[in-house]
This record gives sequence, C-alpha cells and structure tokens, in this order.
Amino acid sequence: MGIRGLMSFVDDHSNEFFTDLKLRDTKIIIDGYALFHRLCFNSNLELRYGGDYDSFTDIVQKFFESLFACNICPYVILDGGCDISDKKLTTLKDRAREKIQMAHSLSVGGAGYVCPLLIREVFIQVLIKLQVCFVQCFSEADRDIMTLANHWNCPVLSSDSDFCIFDLKAGFCPLNGFQWRNVNTVKGTQDSYIPARCFSLDAFCHHFSNMNKALLPLFAVLCGNDHINLPIMETFLSQVRLPLGGTIAKGRRHHRVLGLLNWLSQFADPSEALDNVLKYLPKKDRDNVKELLCCSMEEYQQSQVQLQDFFQYGTYVCPDALNLGLPEWVLVALARGQLSPFISDALVLRRTILHTQVENMQQPNAHRISQPIRQIIYGLLLNANAHLENMPWSASLPCPLAFSEVERINKNIKTSIVDAVELPKDHSDLSKLTELSLVRRQMLLLETLKVTQTVLDPIPSSLKLPVAVSCYWLQHTEAKAKLHHLQALLLGMLMGPLHAIINIPDKDLREDGAKMLYEEFHRVKEQTRPNTRLNLDTAHIFCQWQCCLQMGIYLNQLLSTPFPEPDLTRLYSGSLVHGLCQQLLTSTSVERLLSICPEAKQLYEHLFNALRSYVPPESFLPKGKSNSKKKKQKKRGTNWWKNRVGTTSDNRFCHEGSNRFGLLMVENLEEHIEASEHE
Repeated sequence: MGIRGLMSFVDDHSNEFFTDLKLRDTKIIIDGYALFHRLCFNSNLELRYGGDYDSFTDIVQKFFESLFACNICPYVILDGGCDISDKKLTTLKDRAREKIQMAHSLSVGGAGYVCPLLIREVFIQVLIKLQVCFVQCFSEADRDIMTLANHWNCPVLSSDSDFCIFDLKAGFCPLNGFQWRNVNTVKGTQDSYIPARCFSLDAFCHHFSNMNKALLPLFAVLCGNDHINLPIMETFLSQVRLPLGGTIAKGRRHHRVLGLLNWLSQFADPSEALDNVLKYLPKKDRDNVKELLCCSMEEYQQSQVQLQDFFQYGTYVCPDALNLGLPEWVLVALARGQLSPFISDALVLRRTILHTQVENMQQPNAHRISQPIRQIIYGLLLNANAHLENMPWSASLPCPLAFSEVERINKNIKTSIVDAVELPKDHSDLSKLTELSLVRRQMLLLETLKVTQTVLDPIPSSLKLPVAVSCYWLQHTEAKAKLHHLQALLLGMLMGPLHAIINIPDKDLREDGAKMLYEEFHRVKEQTRPNTRLNLDTAHIFCQWQCCLQMGIYLNQLLSTPFPEPDLTRLYSGSLVHGLCQQLLTSTSVERLLSICPEAKQLYEHLFNALRSYVPPESFLPKGKSNSKKKKQKKRGTNWWKNRVGTTSDNRFCHEGSNRFGLLMVENLEEHIEASEHE
C-alpha cells in the first residue's frame, strides 16, 4: 500500500516527527519487498543489462552482516500474491504502465528504476544462505508485519508510508534513514550499533492538535492509498474547505495531506468524522461510499495471521487461504517461499502479471517465448479446488481452461486470454501432484522444455535446469540467438563455479587459473558499465532467456523440484554477459579466454556440447554471412569454429539425428577428433 504524498511530507518535517536511534540488541521486522527494491535501486547497480545478480547478492549479504554485527535479529516478511478481492488491480495496472515507461527510458540511455526479472528469487536464495528467518505471506504483508512487530515489541524497517498510520509500539524506521553502511561503536565498549531514525506517531498526532490516532486510517483512505481510488471522493475534497493551518505546504503536493489532517483533527473519533465526510456527498451514494471507506479502513487493523507461530513452530495459518480450500502442501510451500506469488495469482485469480524488462519495445514482449511453459503451469493449477469456482474471475473468463495475462503491448499493457494445456488425469489433481514419482515429474518438465534426459547427463546437477531451459530458448526462432550470444551466456554461467573454487579455504591462489579467469570476467564486467550503449537486440534476446528461466524455475518448483534449483546469485550477470558479447564479436575468442583455466574450459565444453544440437544451423554463421554463402561455409568446415568456439575431443556429446548443428560442422569436428587422437 502507500499514501500519496505522506512519506515526503513527514520527511520535510523530520526534526518534529522523528527521533534518533542507535539500533542494536533487538529483533527487527523487515518489509522484504521494500528492502530488496531499496538495495537494488540505491546501490549504484547497473539496471540496463537484465540484472547484475552477483553484485546484488554481495550488497544483500553486506546489509545483513551489518545487522549481525550489531546483534540485530532480522525477520523478513515478504508480500505474497494479489488480494483475493482484487481491489488493488487498478493500482497494479498503473504501476505496470509506469514500469514500461521506465524500462523504455533505460533502454534508450535515460533514467529509470526497473527491478531485474529474477531479483526476488535471488533475494530469497541469499536469505536462505545467510539463514535469515523469512516468511512469504499469502497476500499483502503490511498488517501481518504490524501485528508481529507489536507482538514482539520491536521496530519495523520499511519505506512504505502506511507504517506512519499503523500504531506501532516500538516505532517505524524508514529505510532512507537506516544507515547500515555506517556501523558505529558505543563509546567505551565493543558494542556496535546502526544509526537510524524512528517515526513517532505520538509526535505526529501532537502536531495536529493532539489528533486521535484512530482517525489516521480514515485519513489514509481519504487521501488515497493503493486500495481505494474513488472518483466521488474528489466531490468531497472539492467542496470541503481544508484548513492548511500554520504550516506552509511545499508547492501543491502536500496541500491535500496537510489539509485533511488539520480538518480531521477537529473530530473526536472516526465515526463522527465519517458522518461529516458523507454530508458532502449526494444521498444516493452515501451508503455505498461508507461501506467502501469502512472496508478500506479495516486494512489498518490487526491481522488474524500470527506470524510468530510460523517462526517458532513452522505453522502458517491464514484464514483467507484456508477458506479457499487449497492443498496443504501448496500453502506450506507458499509460506516458505518455495512457490512464487505468480503461482498463487494464477491459482486464485486465474490472472498473472508479466513484468516488463529493459527490452526492445518495438518487438513483442519477451514473455511471449515462455508462454508454452506457462500453459503447462496453468494446466497443473486447473483443478485445484471447487471453492475457486466462486472467485470473481469465474464469470469473466470465456472458458474453463482460460487464464488472463497482463502483458506489454508496445508501450502499454493489454490483458490477453491464454488457454491452459489439459494434462493427463494423474497430473490434474493438484493435491496429489507431490505423490507423482520423481521420474514422472522430471519427464513432464523435460517434455515441456523439449529436452532429452541424455543431453543433461554430463551436466553438473546445479546447472541441469538452466541448460534445459537454454535448450528450450534456442529452439524458438523468435529468440534469434547467435553464436556469440550463446557463448557469452555460457561463459557467464561459469562465474558461480569459479566463485566457489576461489573461495575454498586455505587454498593457495596466487597462480591459480580460476582466480585469473574470475578477475578477467570482473574486468569485462566493469568495462561494460560506464557509458556503453545498449544493444537492444542483444538485450531482448537475453530478456527472453530470463523469461524462459523464470518459468522453468516456477514449473520446477510446482513439481517439487525434480531438478535442483539453480543458484541464481551468480548464474547471470548482465554487465558481464553483454560485455562478453561485444568482445567475442571483436577482439577475443572463447578458446583464448579459457586457456588460463582448464577446469572452466572443460565445464564450458560440456555446457556447449549439450546445447549445440538444439541450435538452428543459421544461428552459427559468422555475423554478416549471407544466405548465398551458407553452402560455402559448410564446405570450408571452418577454422572459425576452432577459433571462436573452442572444441572438445570427446564425441560423447554428438547426438546423431537431432544434431542440426552437426550438419554444419561435422567435417571439422571429425578432423579435430582425429588430430586429437594422433596427439
């Protein structure tokens, strides 16, 4: 949620409304959504290339290390899916349009703030690695956060202005005043603390003639929050004379905030104030408006969800979720972050929102490529429970198989209808999905991605899913991936294993090839960032790959991870991959780059050989080759293959029949194997 103009208003009066804290030796409840956005947007991260997830991971780790150093025990609360009433849909659509405009601005070199597609999944993986306690709520988390904070009598860390409305016993610390990078020591001790600012609700109400705190929820809904946007309220605001009081509002942005607070302060309680609001409205509208306002004010009351039970006993009980009759395993997986809010939105609302990336706005949105995967996901969710037949969407969809997707069309949004794939009977009961054998679940995933199990046999388990997803990506002609795109993507996947190697304790790395290659990758990454112009076609291709990976992960999660979930924290670094793309086209080759690290070269060859049979032959033609030269290119075999790709003497990875790329390179490959055998 959020109240328009309130956060900037209280910031302008920080000396009156805030107290200074030296935060240490305490629990703290963290608004996870607000935190990962803050760390993403306020840490000088590159946002144009689809996500420097490794850099983001390092920042998140440093944030929590600062907390641990001060004996601050964090509990992270994440929002879940959309509210089952869908009352926030208008706001969500408005924000989707704003993100499209910002993504377009970033794509042409302007400013903007758009979270990379997999940022939430990366954030959760870091929390798990650091053993930070977290929960994913069934829907919006604000009330649950407030209720838990008051139960434990500890502060809330967020940037959401709604926490200026909640009556929090230990206060609200805005993220913009939380100096986690500036850990200090208490004089004369070894105790560390983080300087922070704490919002004082008492001081805020005192400023407005000792206003009754109970009036603040009415202020929030009158001012306009994410849950209510009634045009008729403009009738009230245009007729009532809102007193600005002695404080001069900056410009017009705070007139409404200041005027409403001063006006409400004259009333003893919400009931009296609400009656006075309704006086300004036509009689025929009063009952309806009163019901809507009272319902919206309930959003600021204590939640029925007791998150302390989840953190102490592992049980998450949400009445709204229970009333839907969803399978127990689904509710548990959602609370643990093992299923995405995308799944609960599809399951409960039959609607999903596909988030825009920094892509080529003149092309169809990047999510189009992964629609067949989503259709399988929707098929698995079709017959969850009869309770869902009475949901708001049931009457609006044209057929029982239909799901709606909010997606980008050019620079606007559109709601498209997509049919689920009808699956065999043993897959159609969501409550029994976990009872399927591992082999059946793997088979469904691989069939969806159009990959054979044998292709993945040589691949390390941690990379099997990304490789399978990449096979799917390469088989779709709309991806238009070229050789250098595939090379750069696979080289980028080496960052995780290299990071693991060089962080082995007590290992002498002074002459280690892994360290040298890792440092070389960092140089490439840093050189890409400053003023490099974004190649829109390349950006779009990698956005498509991330869409495939995202849906591949969601399907894998829904099938109870028949393949290990990949470590996303160092799987893709946009600046590195884009930089490698440029270098591979101009000045370097894979062979030369990997020559310093035999282990990385061997892994790269395994990855490349697994994927190459799925690549259309024309994708591997050098840039600029015309169709008329294809036969000549085949006949020549290619020293270019040797120089640009890096080959292997192991022919186990040549899959006859399905190896389309082999038709182009078979002569050269045989020559290389023969030469290797002579050596």
